[in-house]
Amino acid sequence: MRGRSEQRWQSEGIASSRLRELAALGQAEGSIEIGKALSLMGQAGTTLVILLLTLPALTPIPGPFGMVFGTALALVALQIASGCETIWLPASLRRRHLSSGTIDVTLRYAGPLIVQAEKFTHRDRLAVLTRKPVQMLLGFPIFLLAIAIALPIPFGNFLPAFALIVIAVALLERDGLVTLIGLILSVAALAATAALAYGTVTAFV
Repeated sequence: MRGRSEQRWQSEGIASSRLRELAALGQAEGSIEIGKALSLMGQAGTTLVILLLTLPALTPIPGPFGMVFGTALALVALQIASGCETIWLPASLRRRHLSSGTIDVTLRYAGPLIVQAEKFTHRDRLAVLTRKPVQMLLGFPIFLLAIAIALPIPFGNFLPAFALIVIAVALLERDGLVTLIGLILSVAALAATAALAYGTVTAFV
């Protein structure tokens, strides 16, 4: 029987479908290595890797999730900008385990956001804006958003992570219009992060 959290965000989108597979695997095995999760998600390309590494930054789980996964996202962004077909991550990160409880909490908080993003997508709309050359150009804003997630700024993770989710879902569905919306959200998220960083620094000066 599927859990309530899974039922709430179930949809037919590519992202939701792959995340249901990940949740089922984590529940069956009790935990899952990040490397194994990336292999599962990577069946649809590097875009799902971006999505998987972004999700923990949205959850209120204690620990340095923003720093760890933000750094990993930055590495991925550089590889995307370079046109790499496969994604490399350090072995120490790939061997880290995500417990089924962590996966469940992550999907409980992030799943509804993914579903909402998927509702606005239309497959192959302005698809030229989602092809490989554009994805390589997107590596730069993705890198900046990853840095924003990695910074230890109170409440600084949400907007950059949400912008990354929108971009990832748009690329998966090949929706160029929503990709542009994701870029607009990226600018807003980076501006908000800069304002939060300035406020945090000045508060301690």
